[in-house]
Amino acid sequence: MRVFSVLLAALALAVAAPMSLAQQRVPAQGFADLAERLSPAVVNIATAQRIDGGGELPRFPRGSPLERFNDDEDSAARITSLGSGFIISADGVVVTNNHVIERADTVEVVLNTGERFPATIVGRDPATDLAVLRITARRAMPFVAFGDSDAARVGDLVLAIGNPFGFGGTVTLGIVSARNRNIDAGRYDDFIQTDAAINRGNSGGPLFNMDGDVIGVNTAIVSPTGGSVGVGFAMPSQLVQPVIDQILRYGEARRGWLGVRLRPLSPEIAERNGLSQPAGAIISQITPGGPAERAGLRRGDIVLSFGGRPVADTRALTRAVADAEIGGVVAVGVLRAGRRMNLNVMIQQLAESQVASGAMSDGGLELNPGPAGRLTSGRVMGVSIAELNGDVRRRFQLEGDARGLVVTSIDPSSDAHNKLLVGDVIVEMSFEPVLSIGQARALAERAQAQGRPLLLRVERDGHMTFRSLRTRR
Repeated sequence: MRVFSVLLAALALAVAAPMSLAQQRVPAQGFADLAERLSPAVVNIATAQRIDGGGELPRFPRGSPLERFNDDEDSAARITSLGSGFIISADGVVVTNNHVIERADTVEVVLNTGERFPATIVGRDPATDLAVLRITARRAMPFVAFGDSDAARVGDLVLAIGNPFGFGGTVTLGIVSARNRNIDAGRYDDFIQTDAAINRGNSGGPLFNMDGDVIGVNTAIVSPTGGSVGVGFAMPSQLVQPVIDQILRYGEARRGWLGVRLRPLSPEIAERNGLSQPAGAIISQITPGGPAERAGLRRGDIVLSFGGRPVADTRALTRAVADAEIGGVVAVGVLRAGRRMNLNVMIQQLAESQVASGAMSDGGLELNPGPAGRLTSGRVMGVSIAELNGDVRRRFQLEGDARGLVVTSIDPSSDAHNKLLVGDVIVEMSFEPVLSIGQARALAERAQAQGRPLLLRVERDGHMTFRSLRTRR
């Protein structure tokens, strides 16, 4: 009996120790002091967009920061929206999401005191959905600092502050649910997932750790209802900071360019090449005249390291190239036909046109008539697409069994911008296979007539993904 009592006591101590540690991290008085310290630096972003001939639009409610627009006698209608942001310097530098302000004609920053300041846009980066604003005041602004998102662990407590549904200064608590999430939002997906409540209007707001440092910018949610269901995503600070620094220095984000397209390294291919694990990326296309071609890289090379660091997957290599010094020479370790080698590549600057307008194409595909005058390429909802013939397959280095329509360029103002990439192959529209421009236009027109989004099934780098494009009646 005495032995049993000793065992129970030992078990109680073992359980009590972790509980006491948890209690140290979760104060009995809650997080009021932390929220009070951080909230003054979190702001509301109010935007307005002029729409000529837009017709009658709902008026802003009384007490709204944009109520005065109700009395605007200008014949042009206005679309208004609200988002979140945070101040990162005493002289009024504000960080938010690009999608919060990208189509705005006027932008205001509203402090938690109710003070309003007109904001100028310093620069935007659609690839990471980040934007930098600046406000001018006669006093030093409250501000917050970035922390190390790489130090965040799954299970760590986090605090989100923002402007959901226009309710400014809203504080929610949660944990880091996962790290390094890819939600197919863009080329640099590396999100922190959290169950802290994030809703419409939280976009651009900060995600704080328990030291009060910003470890993420709240950007997206997954929800069948449109409201928070505990699955939110924040762009990590380690990715955000370099972009913000470059926008402040150059007015834009500057990234390295290698001149390749990549596809994942499968376990089967890794095993066939004598690799113990599928860590690396396969070069599937090489841009003629680009840095990779000049350095001697070839299609089919397996990239194992970049700048002396192992490459985990395609996303890791994409980020490493983007962060590389422009004009610098980087050693790229590859496996080619069973032989390991290092090739030195001089990194060039990535131009947005190489992503959005088709670096892999000479532009000669648009509205190109085929046999009997039939169009083999054209535009659908701001996307230039081409049917797959021998010429197109060679231009985009597509496999012989690829079926569908290839994306040759994208209108930056269309809904497809940042959803599709040049070289994507559209396999289906609205769950129907598409092989011709005529089919694509008919399906797009049908979706538009029915007032529903156009759902695309897309093949990208050997993987299938879905994209939804908004239509207008």
